[in-house]
Amino acid sequence: MWDVRAWRDVRLRNVAWLRPWEPTSPETPLFRTGLGPYVSMVGALRKEGRQGTALPWVVTYEGAFAGQLTVGGILWGAARSAQVGYWIDGALAGRGIIPTALAMAVDHCFLRVGLHRLEANIRPENLASRRVVEKLGFREEGIRRRQLHIDGAWRDHICYAITVEDCPQGVLADWRRSREAGLGDSQTRPA
Repeated sequence: MWDVRAWRDVRLRNVAWLRPWEPTSPETPLFRTGLGPYVSMVGALRKEGRQGTALPWVVTYEGAFAGQLTVGGILWGAARSAQVGYWIDGALAGRGIIPTALAMAVDHCFLRVGLHRLEANIRPENLASRRVVEKLGFREEGIRRRQLHIDGAWRDHICYAITVEDCPQGVLADWRRSREAGLGDSQTRPA
């Protein structure tokens, strides 16, 4: 709840930036930036976190709120899988913030939490987001037809996935090495 003002300010500044990629509900307005949706989201994420079905994080950059990353839909038992979603303030895009945050989340999920597989489902047109997961070694697995309601319609998504076997030592160290070597736009591991 401490981030409510920062979240609201960033969301208001980024309506056009986020609208084409944000999940919507067929029954509600396309994009709401008031405090009500934030309070509802935080309540739902806290509940899912307590139940072990989500890991929600705020993304910060230089000490300020920059975006959000959530590992959700966690399935335990034989699956041990989850889905990742993220967004960043458009003014901060392209600085490696989200790939770094996602690399940290992957390592946490695989090396600490004990998950086996993570998926990121991304609209085909969202080239920047696709590059984020490709840089970290997620592999493309195919199209999910009309998977999510986005920006007022049911939209196709490309499924990307990574398993613990793909990165037994994690992905953050490889990502950092590639950034230091000036290879940030290259995949950090073979597909």
